Amino acid sequence: MNSIIFGVNGQDGFYLNKILLKNKIQVFGVSRSINNWIHGDVNNRSFVEDLIKKNQPAYVFHLAANSTTQHYALFENHETISTGTLNILEAVYKFSPRTKVFLSGSAMQFENKGLPIDEQTAWSASSPYSVARIQSVYAGRYYRKKGIAVYVGYFFNHDSPLRTERHVNQKITKYIVDKKSGALELGNIKVQKEFNFAGDIVEAIWVLVNQNTVFETVIGSGITYSIEDWLEYCFKKVNKNWQDYVKIQQNFIPEYQILVSNPQLIKSLGWQPTVNFMQLANMMMGDI
Repeated sequence: MNSIIFGVNGQDGFYLNKILLKNKIQVFGVSRSINNWIHGDVNNRSFVEDLIKKNQPAYVFHLAANSTTQHYALFENHETISTGTLNILEAVYKFSPRTKVFLSGSAMQFENKGLPIDEQTAWSASSPYSVARIQSVYAGRYYRKKGIAVYVGYFFNHDSPLRTERHVNQKITKYIVDKKSGALELGNIKVQKEFNFAGDIVEAIWVLVNQNTVFETVIGSGITYSIEDWLEYCFKKVNKNWQDYVKIQQNFIPEYQILVSNPQLIKSLGWQPTVNFMQLANMMMGDI
C-alpha cells in the first residue's frame, strides 16, 4: 500500500509521513524544493496525472500551499491550492478511483464573529487564500458526487519546532533561544488563537480518512490563549520579563481578535489532542 503527499516538506507533511511509515504505508513525497523527495509541482497537471496513474495510491494528501493570506500570493495560492486540487481529483477520477483524497482547508476561510467555528459556519472570501481554499472544497464536493472519497480538514492554528519564523510563535521562541539582539517587534499580542501541535493535527487527518461517515470537519482543540500568554510563558522559562525585550508595533491591525474551533465532530471520531499549550512551548524552545 502506498500514498502520495503533495507538500511533504512542510511541518504537516513531516509529521504525516511519520504516521504513514508507522502504519507501513510507502510514501511518495512531492516538493518543489530540491531534496530527497520527488521534485515536482502540484500545479503541473501532466506530472500529477503520471504520478497517480503509475502508483495507484491508497491515499493522496494535498498539503501544499503558501500559508499566507496576503494579496501578493494571489496567483501562487490559486495555482497550488485551487488548480492543484483539480489536478489531483481529476487524475484520481480518471486513473485511480479507489484512492482516498485528503484536502487541507483552513480556519481562515470561515466567517469569524469571535464564536467557535464548526462545519456549519458560513464561509467568507476575505483573502486570496480563503478564496482558493473555498474553491478547493467545492471541487472536492463535486468529485465526491462522482464517487471519489474526498475528505477535508479545516486546520486551526498549529505549530511545531519545524515552523518558520514568519509565524509569530516561532518568531518568539527563536528570539529567546537564539539570544537575538535588538527588540522583538510584535503586533497585537492580545489576539487569541489555538496553540495546537502539528503532530496532533495530522493524527486527526489519519483518523478522518480511515472512516466513511464524516468527510469534512474542523480540526482544532477549541482552546485559546493569547500571544501575550505565549510571551509570558516562554520568557519565564529563561527567567526574563518579556516587557524588557518586546516592542509593540503601534496601529497594527490583526486579521482577527480571536480564532477558535468547535471540534466536537472530529472528537466524536475518537481523536483528542495530546500536546497542550505548555508542552508545545517547551518543545519549540528545546525544553531549555
